[in-house]
Formats: sequence, structure tokens, C-alpha cells
Amino acid sequence: MDNPSIRHAQFGRANRSMRLQTLVWLRWLAVAGQTITVLFVALVLRFSLPVGETAILIAALALVNLVLSLWFPPTHRLKPLAALSLLGFDLLQMSGLLFITGGLANPFAPLLCVPVIISFASLPLRHSLFLLLFAIACTTLITISPYPVPWHPDEILIIYPVMQLGIWCAIVSMMSFAAFYAYRVSMEAVLLADALAATELVLEREKHLSQLDGLAAAAAHELGTPLATISVVAKEMERELAGDERFGEDVALLRSQSERCRDILRRLTSLSAENEEHMRRLPLSSLIEEVMAPHRQFGITLDLVEPNGRNGEPVGQRNAGILYGLGNLIENAVDFARQKVIVTVEHDADKVAITIEDDGIGFAPDVLTHIGEPYMSTRSREDERAGGLGLGLFIAKTLLERSGATLTFSNRGPDGEGARVRIVWPRAVMEMKA
Repeated sequence: MDNPSIRHAQFGRANRSMRLQTLVWLRWLAVAGQTITVLFVALVLRFSLPVGETAILIAALALVNLVLSLWFPPTHRLKPLAALSLLGFDLLQMSGLLFITGGLANPFAPLLCVPVIISFASLPLRHSLFLLLFAIACTTLITISPYPVPWHPDEILIIYPVMQLGIWCAIVSMMSFAAFYAYRVSMEAVLLADALAATELVLEREKHLSQLDGLAAAAAHELGTPLATISVVAKEMERELAGDERFGEDVALLRSQSERCRDILRRLTSLSAENEEHMRRLPLSSLIEEVMAPHRQFGITLDLVEPNGRNGEPVGQRNAGILYGLGNLIENAVDFARQKVIVTVEHDADKVAITIEDDGIGFAPDVLTHIGEPYMSTRSREDERAGGLGLGLFIAKTLLERSGATLTFSNRGPDGEGARVRIVWPRAVMEMKA
């Protein structure tokens, strides 16, 4: 059930590229913010400030941004090295502004973290780590700034070395923590997007397979006319060449085989018509038997337990997602079982429950806390024949939850060794989705 081509597919993770337009807009915000801040400090607060030097640095950022906007289309995506260069330039420009306006004593010094956070959220890890080291170097460099913080002309703002050291530690700590957090959140979002894309592919494949009966019937109908023509021509040829020693036997064989093909197509068409309702609607017992059947040939005993019997069992629409999800869970149980897997089916007026238990070693405690996450590590196992519990289990869990089910993963505990998965639907939902 856990298709390797889907399990190892990487939809967005391999392409962690940044759109240029996004970076351009962020930089215009930076230009506007820096300009407003400098003007406010110089004109409103009337603090002493190297306006000319700050204007040059802000103009440099604006000029680079303008060139990028004119040179590249808005949809252009930056390669990691190009994005790293631009973020490094932003970091250098911000460090220059801080250097000439008081260094770490400047209250805007924590803004050095911004390019690093953007990098960890959108670039490969090795590029981001390089930018983090560069940012720490810039933070260290501006601690030796000889320029005072813009302040009242008749007062001297003294920042003691121990305070500068504390500020440096705070900025580096915040930079590292925020970078790590941004990277984790970004990677989890990408992994989830990839896994959901794989889920949609699996669901489409299952729907396609369930529609093959209809396609077969349509093909049989379409082939009926040309095959009838072939049969008529073969009969005419047989009548004319029946006594011919060279071709008589071959023509008879051609006619008999054309008749045989017509019989096969007739049976296909009638089988589809007779079973169409059966294929569209499934009793719960038929659904379970269909899911269990492919897994009975692997040397593991697969027992079905029905405490309520089959009287009054729910009957609902055939659902490819439920078939795939239950099949994947049973496959995992068979993979990890030593001798036996037990599937218990219960139903009453309110709910339908399916419990899948194996006699393996069960779920490891650390796996239980993360089970169902995409690309998680495998369940602890004693041999290598058992499969993993990564993307396949995530897909199964997602498809079953979409059908209205609630899944619970646990170990059997006092009932014996092994894992237990319990899937519960409200009966009204199951009768619509089954």
C-alpha cells in the first residue's frame, strides 16, 4: 500500500527557492522604514545624526532593489546562491547603518535577525548556516563602533562594555533560536504539503482503479460493432473457401475465434450491468473482505471477528479512500505481526468501529506520540521484513479522517503484545461513505 514511488517523491522540498518579488517587497518596506526612522530622528527629535552617510546606505539598498525590479520579471525565482547574496547584502547594509549610529547601543540592532530568519525559512540549510555565521560576525563587528548613539546634544549616553556584551548575547541568542524555529516550521509546512499532494495522488489512483469496470464495459460496447463485422466477413469467407485445402481450415479458425471474442465481450457487458449496483454500494462485511483479501497470502493468520454478526450491518457508497486507508493499516499490521492479525468489526445504531490488532512488539513510546505525521521514523521492529510507518500511514490516516472516522493508536497492553488501531465512524456517516 505504501508505494515507493509515492513515498520517496519530493514535490516541493527539493525546490526551496524564493520568489524575487517577495524579497523586493520586503526590501521596499525596509527602505521606507529606514527613511522614516532617519527623518524622524533628525527632524523631529533633532538628534545629531550622520544624515549624509545614512542616506547613501539607504539609497544603495533602494538602487539595488530598483535594478532587480526592472531587470527580472516578478515571477522570477532566485536560486539559493543568488538569494543568499541578496540577503547578505541586506545584512551588510543594515550593519553599516547600525555601525554609524551607535552600534549595538542602537535600539534597532535586533533587526539584524530579519535576513537570517528569512533565509532559514526559505533557503537550504547550508546556505542559511553560512548567513547565520556572517550575521554573528557583523554583530560582533559593530560592537567596536566608535560612533555615538544619536542622543540629546547636551547629554552623553554611556553604554558600558558589560551592557554591550549582554546585548550581543541577546541578539545572537535570538537570531539562533528564531532561525531554528523558522527552519523547523518551514520544513514541517513543506513536508505536510508534499504529503497531502501524495495523498491526493493516491486517492485519484484508487478512484481510477475503481472506475476500470465501467471503462471495460464501455470498451466492450465499442468493440462489439467492428467485431460483428469481422464475424460476418469470416462467415462469408468460410462459405466460399470451405472446400479449399489451403485456406479452409484457417478461415474456420478465424470465424470460431471471432465468435469466442463476441461471447467474451457479451459476458463482460452483462457482468458489469448485473454487478453495477453491487460495485457502487457495499455492505460493511463485503468492504472488509475486499480489504483483507490481498493480505491473506503472506504466512500471517488474518482473523475476522464480528461480535454483532451481519444482521443489520450498514450499507453505503463505495469509497476509494476508505478502501485504501483500511488496506494500508492491515498491511502494516501484517508486516509487523509474528503470527496473527485480528480484525474486529462492530456496529450498532450509533457507530461503526473497526479494530485492527497484531501480535508483534507494538508501538515504541516515542512513535506513539508522533504517529501519523508524514515521513516519521519507522516503528521499532525485530526484523527488516516490516515496512515503515511514514508517508503511507499518514495517507491512510488522512483519507480515513476525511471520511469522518476517528483513529486511535495504542498498544494492546494486558490483552497481549502487539499494536492496536481503532477506527470509529458515526453510523450515519459510514452509511454515506462506505
